[in-house]
Amino acid sequence: MSWEQMQDTFYNCLDFCEVYDRLPYFYITGGDPILHPDFWKLLGLMKQHNIPFTILGNPFHLNDEVCRRLKECGCQKYQLSLDGMRETHDWFRKPGSFDITLEKIACIKKAGIRSVIMTTVSGTNIEEIPDIIDTVVERGADVFAFARYCPTSEEKDTGIEPLRYRKLLETCDQKFKEYEAAGCETYFNKKDHLWTLYEYETGAFKIPDVVEEGIRQNAPLEHSAGRAGVIYGGCNCGNCHLTILPTGDIFACRRVKNSKVGNVFEDRIADVWVCQMERYRDYTRFEKCARCELLAWCRGCPAVASGKNGNFYAADPQCWKALSDAD
Repeated sequence: MSWEQMQDTFYNCLDFCEVYDRLPYFYITGGDPILHPDFWKLLGLMKQHNIPFTILGNPFHLNDEVCRRLKECGCQKYQLSLDGMRETHDWFRKPGSFDITLEKIACIKKAGIRSVIMTTVSGTNIEEIPDIIDTVVERGADVFAFARYCPTSEEKDTGIEPLRYRKLLETCDQKFKEYEAAGCETYFNKKDHLWTLYEYETGAFKIPDVVEEGIRQNAPLEHSAGRAGVIYGGCNCGNCHLTILPTGDIFACRRVKNSKVGNVFEDRIADVWVCQMERYRDYTRFEKCARCELLAWCRGCPAVASGKNGNFYAADPQCWKALSDAD
């Protein structure tokens, strides 16, 4: 985007938040957004409006001065990827990037920014996740989370069977609890919504006795009815996030390849939100989840489902819950 386009996009976003009484929060990603020639101008504009943000970027251009400037502009978190131990991660990314990523955790924290390590799980690296957890805890990362790889049009399978994925959650849950009991300061963000299913089965999550009197923060009241009653959790697509690409294209979710709903240079985001985004709020269309008691809290990851067969409402490929036709 040109600087003029970035400013127009920014104010289009603020207009949306004003219309629907939302609090703006930006996630800025790339590539490496720091390399954009107008990156610091954008951050200055965000600072002028007191808008917090997270950077999802690379470690290669971080140093003490860059992190200090990021913090000064309002950066709350800086997210780095770690997609395996050294050999695997460097194969995914580039040689040396594993060590550089770990090195920059301290640089980020020194500036007063929360360091986030995100792992994308696939059949290639699933067995390495416990070792990654140990590594990021040792390095003092503030937050750790993982999400599943979304298949592309060329690859239709993540290489993870449902029960194998459940076993990973079980292993990680035990590890998280051990670290928390030992006073570990790393926050383990259970980002994947299948954690809800796992915790429901293990008793850590219980469906409230009364579920119609509340509303999940930011969920649009006029779009939350239906068999789900009220949407309390799970996927935020259609509830409180949008993605804007450098072309100006607006996507319902950055992980859903075919989810374009408009273009920020041509459309008012506030209008897109109540028109084109409606197709992502029909909770009764979820082929498996609509028959599950956890519909209002889980719904797995529609992006992973969509990546496999192009259907946003298809069953999550890693969901292990068995449902009968009568459910």
